[in-house]
This record gives sequence, structure tokens and C-alpha cells, in this order.
Amino acid sequence: MTVKKIVFVLGATLALVTVANAADLPRRQPVPVYPAEQAPIGKMPIGKSPIGKAPIGKAPGPVAARY
Repeated sequence: MTVKKIVFVLGATLALVTVANAADLPRRQPVPVYPAEQAPIGKMPIGKSPIGKAPIGKAPGPVAARY
């Protein structure tokens, strides 16, 4: 009975190691498809949007009391 258990555990361990090894094998990736026209370089509007330009977290100006 114990020999049968040992054989079963060794078989399961071998199967687990085989599957883990197969998952680590490199696979060929497909060649990326590029558009026919050239990408516009230097046309991205970086810094042109109002994101990050608001005075968030800065102290507001003096508040005048209205009596």
C-alpha cells in the first residue's frame, strides 16, 4: 500500500513539474502590424491640457469679511 502511494505522489509531482516547465517555455510572438502611413511625430499635445494647472492644494488668497 505504501509503495502505491509513493508511486502516485511521484507521478503527481512529475506531472506538476512538467506542466510548470511547459508554462515557462518561450513562444514566438506575432509580428506587429503597423499602419501604412507614418505615425505623426511631435504632434502629441503634452502640456496643452488644463490637467494639473489648477491651484489645488495651494493656499487661497486673503478672504475679505463682508459686514
